[in-house]
Amino acid sequence: MAKQTRDAEFTEFVAARAPWLRKVAYLLCGDWHRADDLVQESVTKLYVRWSRLSRLENLDGYARTVLVNTFLAEQRSPWGRWAARRRTGAVPEPAAAGPDLDLSVDLRRALAALPPRQRATVVLRHYCDLTVEQTAAALGCSTGNVKSQTSRGLDALRRSLDRQDQQDQQDRTDLPNLRDLRPAVPVEGAAS
Repeated sequence: MAKQTRDAEFTEFVAARAPWLRKVAYLLCGDWHRADDLVQESVTKLYVRWSRLSRLENLDGYARTVLVNTFLAEQRSPWGRWAARRRTGAVPEPAAAGPDLDLSVDLRRALAALPPRQRATVVLRHYCDLTVEQTAAALGCSTGNVKSQTSRGLDALRRSLDRQDQQDQQDRTDLPNLRDLRPAVPVEGAAS
């Protein structure tokens, strides 16, 4: 009977937190399919330890830490390095249409270009709203490291978004004037 209760508690936890974990995983890796794999691997690790974990006070924090560590371990593995080289510049599919879809896509593209540790610190600090100390604990590093990685990551995001904005402005100025598209010979019956 205890195993059934434990499994029911675990199922309830995963059902409630899976969408949130998936969003965090997507922000870390930039691909919905890889995000699903990361969540699945993290949930499996949680299930193995569930009898001890169910008594934790901050189970969400532990689950997030497992997810981030799974992502970082994948990045360090030969498979992760190979997959990183194989990635294309394709824009990942959007999670949901927002008010400014172009900005959302640009931000995701810029976030995906960050190195894994910088991406993890930016996601934990600014998406998960963790403090510097909580982020350091989740990543297993010093608070100074979190501060420098966050600063570098945000600076890289700003530069990337500024470049994209300048490119968009350049593209708009390269458009021909509508008056230049008028036929050289007047069209019969057209207003002068």
